[in-house]
Amino acid sequence: MTVELIPWLLALGLLICGCAFFSASEAALFFLTPHDQKLFAAGHRAQRIAAELLKLPDRLLTAVLFWNLVTNITYFALVTIVSRQLHEQGHKATAGIFAVLAFLIFTFVAETVPKSLAVLRPRLIATLVAVPMAMAVRVLDPVLAFSRLVLLLSQRLVWPRFSPEPYLELSDLERAVELSTTDTALLEQEKTVLQNIVALSEIRVDEVMRPRMRFSSFRPPVSLEDLEGRVPASGYVLVTEPDSDEVAAAIPLENVADLPRSHLERLAEDVVYVPWCSTAGETLDLLRSRDRDVAVVVNELGETIGIVTLDDIVDTVFRPDASRSQRLLKRSPIELIDEGAWRVTGMTTLRRLASEFEVDLPSTRAITVSGVIQDVLRRLPLPGDRCRWGPFVFEVLGTPDHGHVMVRMTMAPKPAAEEAES
Repeated sequence: MTVELIPWLLALGLLICGCAFFSASEAALFFLTPHDQKLFAAGHRAQRIAAELLKLPDRLLTAVLFWNLVTNITYFALVTIVSRQLHEQGHKATAGIFAVLAFLIFTFVAETVPKSLAVLRPRLIATLVAVPMAMAVRVLDPVLAFSRLVLLLSQRLVWPRFSPEPYLELSDLERAVELSTTDTALLEQEKTVLQNIVALSEIRVDEVMRPRMRFSSFRPPVSLEDLEGRVPASGYVLVTEPDSDEVAAAIPLENVADLPRSHLERLAEDVVYVPWCSTAGETLDLLRSRDRDVAVVVNELGETIGIVTLDDIVDTVFRPDASRSQRLLKRSPIELIDEGAWRVTGMTTLRRLASEFEVDLPSTRAITVSGVIQDVLRRLPLPGDRCRWGPFVFEVLGTPDHGHVMVRMTMAPKPAAEEAES
């Protein structure tokens, strides 16, 4: 190899570093979660710059791809020049080996390794590349402004402007699903999911929440011994305020690789608060906008009456038989036990009863079977209590644990006048 090739090799090394930089920048910055971006927005200067770049992702991605393309083309152009010079000097075998090695080095050093490291340590890499990446984006801004103008003009001149409909009916969405697939089984599943999504705007959050008696909470400081070797059914360790029993934060156990033995509350994320009358859809929107997984349901006095997790709402959407009884008690909410008799859990919602038996129910403030029985009896139910409400007769079978009620339900006999008409 001659001395004349040394400058070319140094240039190739610099281009490899540039390719690696832009590859790592793309992976690290776009791998940051919304929660990471919020932390960066309140962090030091480099982190704030990274958060600012991600506010305009199209601008950032265009700049990264542009500079990546420039460095890649330049690199392979120089590789071609060096290979030709080696070939002209009579080193044909060396020229071929050099071209293969240059390609392998580029693949691993400039692409695979930087992106892998960026995915493993996105916060660290994003912090390191933020300032130079911001400079690279700013240099390209004049070109980006021109490209955006060309794109805007093409959209206005070539493609028509469609005005969005103010809303979509469920029938419109169902029609879209029907046209999208010919698989009958898949079609029914998609219809069910679609109906459940629309129903989120009608279901109150206290119909899907985990009641206060069905979860445990801990006052800080929280240690690993407090859990007694058990993972909470919700998947979250709920941390209260230091001076009360009101839930203030939650520890997502599935996102924690290594739990310390003490001060678990340092891993906790703040929860959001929703009133009991809020809908499941509104709660889902709030959880997504705040990037949180747990919402605390409070009554009109601001007291915690339950929690609802993101998984609970997703379960309501994607499981055709989703119910709190299934999630919390591991049993079906309505079970046929005899001819014309069913065993029903107290937390079964009246909405489910009306849907299951296709009947109209009387107006009531209660949302569950247990609530209706309490409303009729005007006290807490006891085993053996019996009451009639609407088209049903409820008989309390027992209260196994934590105030949970098991009920035997039968259809109430019709009045004589109704039987004569029928």
